Amino acid sequence: MKGTILIADDEPLARRTLREHLRDLGCSGEIHEAPDGKTAIALANKVRPELMFLDIVMPGATGLEVLEQLACETKVIFTTAHDQYAVTAFELGALDYLLKPFGRDRLERVLQRAQATLEGRSGSLLSRAKEALQPTRALSRVFVRDGNRIVPIALASIERVQGADDYATIFASPKQYLVSIRLGDLETSLAPANFLRIHRSHLINLEYVTSIEPYDATRVEVVMKSGARIVASRTGSKLLRDLPL
Repeated sequence: MKGTILIADDEPLARRTLREHLRDLGCSGEIHEAPDGKTAIALANKVRPELMFLDIVMPGATGLEVLEQLACETKVIFTTAHDQYAVTAFELGALDYLLKPFGRDRLERVLQRAQATLEGRSGSLLSRAKEALQPTRALSRVFVRDGNRIVPIALASIERVQGADDYATIFASPKQYLVSIRLGDLETSLAPANFLRIHRSHLINLEYVTSIEPYDATRVEVVMKSGARIVASRTGSKLLRDLPL
């Protein structure tokens, strides 16, 4: 794709990761960035992008408000962790809808469909909506910020992930990485790769468990290879007890 692209997202890491994915996939046109809704509106109307990646929840104006206030013809793809807006997005004419966290393969398919639409070869709205809302495929790696760089972290090197509100800390010895994503959203992609949610704030890689010990009458404590000790919730304790030997 050679046209101008605008990425509107209030998270710098999300913008940078998407930009790098786009470059890796051969997008050679100008790529602009907007950190909030009002900037997105002004910048879109100025540079008139051919394609716009638009987050739903942003300060200044939501992605839906941005879409409604565009004064130029722009194809829009929503990028968000909040799937409850999907129907509204398609009703407003969005080209597609990426549920975070999404991988390079999913983005490549979206770009191919975007190119087809720009060339008048687009498929039905129903087919696009169905694929957009399919569960995200399991990841083979995650991209994180390491100083001024964005680096890939193999899932096999991740011992555990600890969540706090809209952020999660990835523990991959000997480093820790803070990423802007809810633990529940990350769990969707990590669960098939030997990860287990044992507490609302803790997701562990079972390959790094050294022992599971009684904590009280209903809960167990997980000891990780790093020495970290995590008390599982009652539900998480039952999941651990039910693991096949």
